[in-house]
Amino acid sequence: MICENHTRVTEFILLGFTNNPEMQVFLFVLFLVIYTVTFLGNFLIVTVTSVDSALQTPMYFFLRNLSLLEVCFTLVMMPKMLVDLVSSRKIISFVGCGTQMYFFFFFGSSECFLLSVMAYDRFVAICNPLRYSVIMNRSLCLWMAVGCWMSGIPVSMLQTAWMMALPFCGPNMIDHFFCDGPLVLKLVTQDTTRYEMQALASTLIFIMLPFSLILVSYIRIISTILRMPSATGRQKAFSTCLSHIIVVSLFYGTASLTYLRPKSNQSPESKKLVSLSYTVITPMLNPIIYSLRNNEVKGAVKRTFTRKFLRKLDVLF
Repeated sequence: MICENHTRVTEFILLGFTNNPEMQVFLFVLFLVIYTVTFLGNFLIVTVTSVDSALQTPMYFFLRNLSLLEVCFTLVMMPKMLVDLVSSRKIISFVGCGTQMYFFFFFGSSECFLLSVMAYDRFVAICNPLRYSVIMNRSLCLWMAVGCWMSGIPVSMLQTAWMMALPFCGPNMIDHFFCDGPLVLKLVTQDTTRYEMQALASTLIFIMLPFSLILVSYIRIISTILRMPSATGRQKAFSTCLSHIIVVSLFYGTASLTYLRPKSNQSPESKKLVSLSYTVITPMLNPIIYSLRNNEVKGAVKRTFTRKFLRKLDVLF
């Protein structure tokens, strides 16, 4: 459809959180600290799981991929959000908005499937321990990781290309801190029923399908753990899954509140807060959860820093 008698939108205005200058400075400092902690925490996980020989297992291979995904996910919106907090004009170009949406869909979908693969890894480790090394071999783990990263391409390309081809001829203000699909869709100047049906179907597939796989895996895991004769064995088996359960609960809980809750129940402020939790807070918490809950990771961090310290001493003396 051509925008008759109207100029096609070439940029969008992101309203963000507040127009209060003092509040903007406070939020800038807060989010800069969160972004720094997120980047350093996930980078630490990637480094430690790469260099420590004790962590060269499928579980930590997938954890390394999760940390890389979190770094990429925060790069999609955090730098732009920080710039907008200290800028008088919170503008994002039409192409920039489409690019942000594409990578948001891409990394979000990829993370859904990666979390399900991590659940399957725990299922094999606990329910099939004797065949674990055979089933979860290096080749399978690599292909599973590649599949998770690539799984986000179809939905992100389809939803972004379709949406950005729709006519934007009227308002261009987005009451959010990034180009979130449903809010951008409100600015389209034609009926969007077909797109909304497709978007809902994609959301159900890329959120509920991986979640169903996670649920089935943990039903089998819990059933196996309850049949273990040793209390120590049950506790050890459950502890290897607890970090992943917490991460899955945070990610799917907040994402479901945003995309599966009726629109009538969502105010702009509550939507921003919920979006903030899974786009900013959860990526920061993931490395903390895995570091604090996992003795192997804590031991690897200590060994890594000890080796670096000893190397510096060798250089000095």
